[in-house]
Amino acid sequence: MEALIPVINKLQDVFNTVGADIIQLPQIVVVGTQSSGKSSVLESLVGRDILPRGTGIVTRRPLILQLVHIDPEDRRKTSEENDSKKNGRLYKGIDGEEWGKFLHTKNKIYTDFEEIRQEIETETERITGNNKGICDEPIHLKIFSPHVVNLTLVDLPGITKVPVGDQPKDIEIQIRELILKFIANPNSIILAVTAANTDMATSEALKVAREVDPDGRRTLAVVTKLDLMDAGTDAMDVLMGRVIPVKLGIIGVVNRSQLDINQKKSVADSIRDEYAFLQKRYPSLANRNGTKYLARTLNRLLMHHIRDCLPELKTRINVLAAQYQSLLNSYGEPVEDKSATLLQLITKFAAEYCNTIEGTAKYIETAELCGGARICYIFHETFGRTLESVDPLGGLTTIDVLTAIRNATGPRPALFVPEVSFELLVKRQIKRLEEPSLRCVELVHEEMQRIIQHCSNYSTQELLRFPKLHDAIVEVVTSLLRRRLPVTNDMVHNLVAIELAYINTKHPDFADAIGLMNNNLDDQRRNRLRDLPPSVPRDKAAASGSQSTPASDQIDGGMGNWRSMIRKGEENLSGDRVVPQPPPPTASPQRGHAVNLLDVPVPVSRKLSAREQRDCEVIERLIKSYFLIVRKNIQDSVPKAVMHFLVNHVKDSLQSELVGQLYKTVLLNDLLTESEDMAQRRNEAADMLKALQKASQVIAEIRETHLW
Repeated sequence: MEALIPVINKLQDVFNTVGADIIQLPQIVVVGTQSSGKSSVLESLVGRDILPRGTGIVTRRPLILQLVHIDPEDRRKTSEENDSKKNGRLYKGIDGEEWGKFLHTKNKIYTDFEEIRQEIETETERITGNNKGICDEPIHLKIFSPHVVNLTLVDLPGITKVPVGDQPKDIEIQIRELILKFIANPNSIILAVTAANTDMATSEALKVAREVDPDGRRTLAVVTKLDLMDAGTDAMDVLMGRVIPVKLGIIGVVNRSQLDINQKKSVADSIRDEYAFLQKRYPSLANRNGTKYLARTLNRLLMHHIRDCLPELKTRINVLAAQYQSLLNSYGEPVEDKSATLLQLITKFAAEYCNTIEGTAKYIETAELCGGARICYIFHETFGRTLESVDPLGGLTTIDVLTAIRNATGPRPALFVPEVSFELLVKRQIKRLEEPSLRCVELVHEEMQRIIQHCSNYSTQELLRFPKLHDAIVEVVTSLLRRRLPVTNDMVHNLVAIELAYINTKHPDFADAIGLMNNNLDDQRRNRLRDLPPSVPRDKAAASGSQSTPASDQIDGGMGNWRSMIRKGEENLSGDRVVPQPPPPTASPQRGHAVNLLDVPVPVSRKLSAREQRDCEVIERLIKSYFLIVRKNIQDSVPKAVMHFLVNHVKDSLQSELVGQLYKTVLLNDLLTESEDMAQRRNEAADMLKALQKASQVIAEIRETHLW
């Protein structure tokens, strides 16, 4: 069991080599207010003066302190500490039996602990400056000594409330966030330090510990300065847990005073005086308090905590190893055969681009529609609904219809509605279908452009290694899409122009609509005859509806012609529409002044006559019927044209286009130049993977030696 802590230290060393804290290792985090005695507790555990001293905030960076117990008889350095196996040297001795090492100074050995303290101060000021600010970047220090137990401790800045000097105004918040960052680690043990001469109920250390450990399962309380309590008082109730119970226990210690430190009183002498004080003031609790008991308790708690954390730690390491292996694979190996690599990347991109359109891509987007699915949505939802929202009679007013009819008749009053007015008006409405059709082409073109980025981000991550190749591929595909856009637009223009070129009034669907309207008008005529008063002969009334029909205008039966439908209209319908009417002349022309007969009078509103109402209704029904036929044709033919001239053409020619423009010997070196940081990221991923694999081996050794 005792060997578990060195194993954790070994894991810490492994991850320190790659500068990563992705694994939360078991450790003891020391928390307390300023001047609560945190530093003195740590120095008592080490047995040496190693921490900076002073007034105000002294600890301004986290100090991760690893205590490593060594056998005094073993004067060899392990291969994990000085790579002796690598260089074949044996550690032949150090001036003294204790020494220290910093991570940032590599393999430099410190045997003078005063030098260690100065190095901590120097390294702290190097990062945080000399303005009493703090930093969350830790300092790593390992102490090797036969007088320590195996522990991993983290010393943090003391909790403060009010900034002093030129400290930041939010220093309290900064320190609090730094403390929470470390104690929130579920694999950590919280060592909450509180001075005995303060009220335990107001302990900031216990308060912040309970925020992340409300059950107290990983919190141990330490009461310092037992010798500084007011006369006539003691800490018996506090140490017995009667004031604030703590599950892992409460341990009291006696620190060195500032006078003792100034007089160079050794830690060993201080521990002897502490033992004497506890025997005198707390004889019944002396064997469960003091620095030595604290060290043994921390060692025991840490070992049990490590044992409990190892299964989850092993799982976490294996998961991360798989993730970094995948990441390293995505970075690829250094290119050897550039020609083959270039052709492979081009072919893979072209295949993924086409697969994204077909819906067979390896990486399926789940957040939004993309590729072929979005193109389908554009055709049948966006474009289809837009066409359906176009009103067949939109933009046409009654005066527009009447004006078209009159302009088509010329100088003679017409007996029938001229066919040319229908064609004129229906073409105007059909022209309105062109704009949404061109917008459909534009939307599909934009989606084809988006597919490029989709393939770059998800499907062909190898392209990220070669930014110049990526840019070149994007340029080639974009150019191809740009060339196909006007061709597709021209085809859509032609589709609408085809409909405008010939108004087929013999279209089967249009003829059916005319026949239906003829039947409706026949019914209306019969109803009119039925409603005539008895004084009007029905044969004359019936003849009045057809007396003006010349024999030469008799029309084909069956489907009929729209003119025959018009002739069957009612003459005596009471109209209710109103249209502008020319007002009477405002004055007689005066002598000497010419009268402009071409002046258009200002129209005023009037009701439509029965015939005008009939003509407008007939024309509107014909326009609507024919417009719906054309809209159906456009809704079907535009997607087909876009697929043929844009989508399918790009799919079929993409591979040859890329190969033809990029697969050239003169471009190989330039296109396959890696990004500046790609090699660095590959090395970092490889180092992290190596560290994770080594950590996995360390945990496997624990199982083999039955330590776990």
